[in-house]
Amino acid sequence: MAQFVQIDHEDDEARLTGVLAGQSDVLLDDEQGEHGDTAAGRNGGFAGSHAGDETWAEREARNELKHVAGLGELQDVTEVEYRKVRLERVVLVGVWSSRTSTAAEAEESLRELAALAETAGAVVTDGVLQHRAKPDAATYVGSGKAKEIADLVAVHEADTIIVDDDLPPSQRRALEDATKVKVVDRTAVILDIFAQHASSREGKAQVELAQLQYMLPRLRGWGASLSRQAGGRAAGADAGIGSRGPGETKIEMDRRVIRNRIAKLRRQIADMAPGRDIKRGSRRRFGLPTVAVVGYTNAGKSSLTNRLTGSEELVENALFATLDTAVRRSRAHDGRLYAYVDTVGFVRRLPTQLVEAFKSTLEEVGEADLIVHVVDGSHPDPFGQIDAVNEVLGTIDGVGSIPTVLVFNKADLMDDATRERLAALAPDAFVVSSASGEGIDGLRARIEAMLPDPAVHVTALLPYTAGSLVSSIREYGRLESIDYRDDGMAIEAAVDDRLAAKVMDAAVG
Repeated sequence: MAQFVQIDHEDDEARLTGVLAGQSDVLLDDEQGEHGDTAAGRNGGFAGSHAGDETWAEREARNELKHVAGLGELQDVTEVEYRKVRLERVVLVGVWSSRTSTAAEAEESLRELAALAETAGAVVTDGVLQHRAKPDAATYVGSGKAKEIADLVAVHEADTIIVDDDLPPSQRRALEDATKVKVVDRTAVILDIFAQHASSREGKAQVELAQLQYMLPRLRGWGASLSRQAGGRAAGADAGIGSRGPGETKIEMDRRVIRNRIAKLRRQIADMAPGRDIKRGSRRRFGLPTVAVVGYTNAGKSSLTNRLTGSEELVENALFATLDTAVRRSRAHDGRLYAYVDTVGFVRRLPTQLVEAFKSTLEEVGEADLIVHVVDGSHPDPFGQIDAVNEVLGTIDGVGSIPTVLVFNKADLMDDATRERLAALAPDAFVVSSASGEGIDGLRARIEAMLPDPAVHVTALLPYTAGSLVSSIREYGRLESIDYRDDGMAIEAAVDDRLAAKVMDAAVG
């Protein structure tokens, strides 16, 4: 049972002692100036006369700055020792409202933010949540809470505050001024992870485009060093010769450079489209069915693809380990070839800049014949992850008409209660483990059964010299029957238009 300690702002020494003691949950009053009431007034008749008032209840809830248990506890220092450097120390901050989420959902979101921060290369020292109707318009958490967070930052010697939201520039600057450390938001962390993991030319261009789109409205001046505008007499007599001209501030120059770079990147990504179209066209030309593997980040998509295809694609227990689309061939039990497309993972509140930049990659999902939706079945909220993925898939044209197979991965990490719950809520889903191989055979059989049949049905007598054509039918069509006769091979098959033409040309008689 978490212990709560009520500390008045009037007793600064007791407040600092409570933070240093590492209480799992600390209740701190807001500063008197924020609401204009003293502690005695809040605890007295005023509270009694407004006990049922929703505004007062929300005001009281603000007094709680809840520490999320488990954050800030370093479990494995091997990575820190390996890097031989001091990693960035961060404090996580979140605000939640009863109108949009529950306390459990808010805590889970902050834990996900902690995983994102650790993937980006930071050490999470603490995480706090504030319950209020909506974020403060000025500092996101309110002036009183901003000072408390500043004290928390000082105690943990943190370098950065990461906010579990998408902060407008004004709130970020105000919170930085109040806490005296760098403040970044959830979007910035995700963009940083993408920048670290992008490896292909197209992936790097997509990430840079998203970063510049995020950065453009957030440029800020840094004092006189950016105040370089001058023109005619506006420069003043003290500026001297050479200072008078058309004039352009440094921040205006930065914006112009970023806009030009964004336009150039968009042209580069558009120029890469023919290469993707050629690859997809090659698969379509040979009638190769495509299975798109989608899912939440770190759900085990690459591991499952490796199990299903026997390939050795990069597998890492980290968020967004796969950014570049990987296509792997597989062979069905009847000899037919088909392809798996391993795609980038999704996350709650995926930045719109990334969705826009990676639309060219996500086109692979819209072109697929079958979608395998992989979910981390051991996660506390797997259905929340499903909703987050479906929200992004809904932005891709044509996805709604593609059949989907739901797969709960990581069965080796599930207990019996979790298995029963998933079976009751999603009876048609598959429960598998890409680590142990549990359920893989049944999933593979279902996928192969759902592959689309080629459109043309042919019956023909082929000479024995057409053995390579029969092999092509096995690989790129569906050979329903073959009878080896004295005068040739009598076949019945489902093939595409290209193979059908070749069969008719080679047929006897």
